[in-house]
Amino acid sequence: MELKKWSYNYVSDLIRFANNKKIADNLRDIFPHPYTEENARQFIEFCMNTPENKQVNRAIFYENQAIGGIGLTLGEDVNTKSAEIGYWLAEEYWGKGIVTDAVKEMCRFAFEELNLARVYAAVYAYNKGSCKVLEKCGFVMEGVLRKSVFKNGQFFDACMYSLIN
Repeated sequence: MELKKWSYNYVSDLIRFANNKKIADNLRDIFPHPYTEENARQFIEFCMNTPENKQVNRAIFYENQAIGGIGLTLGEDVNTKSAEIGYWLAEEYWGKGIVTDAVKEMCRFAFEELNLARVYAAVYAYNKGSCKVLEKCGFVMEGVLRKSVFKNGQFFDACMYSLIN
């Protein structure tokens, strides 16, 4: 597993792996389903043009393909030493420890390269796999944000996790 900057070379991988309702159901609505070539190109353009002092996005690269994505959205004002982490992985690679390694690597980058003090994630409570990933990486659940997510016409709780440097 390697984290690489997004490039247009990964458009076909992104279309192939991101076009999955199970993935979209665990992410914010900005992540579309179906996932089209236009969506892939717009996302990659966004990643290439967004300054890394605002957001850091990487492709999760494995077996010569981009099989997922991971990113940090950096805080502003009094939250400048915090960042929210988000990620997704192609379904056929779930349960292999790949995203756990990606989260560990992105957190190392956050703490060592960006000098952050806190990385956090709000995971939909029903996404037990993602909760396990964060726990394996040393994140601690700080609490449950009740009915904080409105997704697919329903309310869901979110679990707030953080890792402190």
